[in-house]
Amino acid sequence: MRGLTKLKMPVVLMGLSLSALTVQAAPYPERPIRLVVSSAPGGAADLIARPIAMQMEKQFGYTIVVDNRAGANGIIGTDIVAKAVPDGYTFLVNTVAVTINPSVYRKLPYDTERDLLPVTNLALGSGYILIVHPSVPANSVQELIALARQKDSRFGYGTPGFGNGQHLAGELFNLRAGVQLLHVPYKGAAPAMTALLGGEIQIGFIPPIVSSQHIKAGKVRPLGFTGTARLPALPEVPTIAEAGVPGFKFVGNWDGWFAPAHTPPAIIAHIYSAIRQTLQVPKIRDAIVAAGYDPVADTPAEFGQFVRAEIRKYAEIARAAKIQPE
Repeated sequence: MRGLTKLKMPVVLMGLSLSALTVQAAPYPERPIRLVVSSAPGGAADLIARPIAMQMEKQFGYTIVVDNRAGANGIIGTDIVAKAVPDGYTFLVNTVAVTINPSVYRKLPYDTERDLLPVTNLALGSGYILIVHPSVPANSVQELIALARQKDSRFGYGTPGFGNGQHLAGELFNLRAGVQLLHVPYKGAAPAMTALLGGEIQIGFIPPIVSSQHIKAGKVRPLGFTGTARLPALPEVPTIAEAGVPGFKFVGNWDGWFAPAHTPPAIIAHIYSAIRQTLQVPKIRDAIVAAGYDPVADTPAEFGQFVRAEIRKYAEIARAAKIQPE
């Protein structure tokens, strides 16, 4: 029996080795990939993520299911991915909000740096458009400031939630312009835009990809751009600094792709390569540029450094703006 046992052990080990090799050689992906988007349909992250996912399906034969999980400034969708099995079948597209939340929420259900693995920055935005409902009797930033400084003024501006880039842009405007616009949080940029179109709120700092069509249709009026230079798609709209708030700039919007921590490096490299190739497709690049963004596709290591730097940057901004954590 002892001799038989000795003979069997190598055979068993060989079987295990062959099984391991078979698992390692299994094709990826073997089933649909779930892409959780932390904003409502029609929001900036959604409008960036969907064309990229569709092109990846077409180009590489994947099946990617876009799952919109809006709410709580992206925390709901982020939490889903942070707690997902790290097997390469669940990913997240989130905005700059993911790096702001650690500074504006007292307790998150996950640790941003520990539980998420940055894959790449899909696109970097150049700023937000300051727009107003047609009922607001202001045709310039200065006229809006004058109205907002009146004693009975009750202007509200909508954002995708407490502590996102649009919220910080609005609070920075309050600080620099000496006004008190009321922050009204919604479950995404698209719901905030809908509220503005309906006159529920009067003002928005909205990504160009969400607001441009409504500006062109005359449904809202653009007064300024938060970036450092005018938006090429709307060259007639001045920057807010040009329009009378010297030194004002807010360039914060970006859309990044993340995985749960401990996702295998080979899968991260595979997905990153596919995204990078997708962003080189002319129609995808052109659509992103037209929306006021620049395609990025930095490496996972580079994006990881960027995310860590953003977390520290927005901690400083939140302190300067005296935003009390919720």
